[in-house]
Amino acid sequence: MAKPTRNRGLGRGLSALMADVAEEPTSSATTEQTTARRPDMMVPIEQVVPNPDQPRRSFTQSQLDELANSVKEKGIIQPLIVRRSGDNFEIVAGERRWRAAQMAKLHEIPVLVRDFNDTEVLEVAIIENIQRADLNPIEEAAGYRQLMDRFGHTQEKLAEALGKSRSHIANLLRLLNLPEDVRSMLSEGQLSAGHARALVTADNASALASRIVKEGLSVRETEKLAKQGEPEKAPKPKKPAVEKDADTKALEGDLSAALSMKVNVNHVAGTEGGTLSISYKTLEELDDLCRLLSAGR
Repeated sequence: MAKPTRNRGLGRGLSALMADVAEEPTSSATTEQTTARRPDMMVPIEQVVPNPDQPRRSFTQSQLDELANSVKEKGIIQPLIVRRSGDNFEIVAGERRWRAAQMAKLHEIPVLVRDFNDTEVLEVAIIENIQRADLNPIEEAAGYRQLMDRFGHTQEKLAEALGKSRSHIANLLRLLNLPEDVRSMLSEGQLSAGHARALVTADNASALASRIVKEGLSVRETEKLAKQGEPEKAPKPKKPAVEKDADTKALEGDLSAALSMKVNVNHVAGTEGGTLSISYKTLEELDDLCRLLSAGR
């Protein structure tokens, strides 16, 4: 058995983890175009075990069959990423290749051995899933959200490491704000990402989505429909402004400084209630605010 090479140091950030994750070939055509990576060692396939915390649970049988046929013909081009687990090797990335290798009746498979901790294992697994070409927009957006919420990555860091534009990531993340039924239509392919983006700011997104599917509307038609929205209502007469006391103004100043956004506190005189409003100037500020509010959950 080949002696494993020395592992590279960790703690190098998202880009370093990305260097280990190669997109899985899903057909013989893509396999031929994939540059082979030198494995650390070949290990018996019975010593390789799946990661019980793998975030992706579904594996399409037709794609596994296609990959297994490719493996039979050309072998596994891209080694699996694993970490030691007692006498076995736990899969960090490459479970589909492992399953396909079993179907192809391989006795040994190539691996890259990494000394990842539990957090890094989950991070790499999410990154690998994002790199897959067959993810729908909601699955891809959920992957980005996991990387941001679990590991504190910013949109800029994700864009740089994953080779995506920041606008691509921001647009996908906004799809997660759609109603559940609209997200389901998008996941099932009834709506395109273009349709869904047009519905993000619509008040009646669910009703519009049903109409889009029923009438087969184009993205441009959807955009026009979403912009029409509800008929404008006559503006309510403004109540005379109430002078705020010094404590309320001081609280507004403290909150504004803490959030780097304008905060207004409007206390209802004679009660213990009121309203608090936060104004943002950019969608990035809105994303930051949402992340702050969800951090304490």
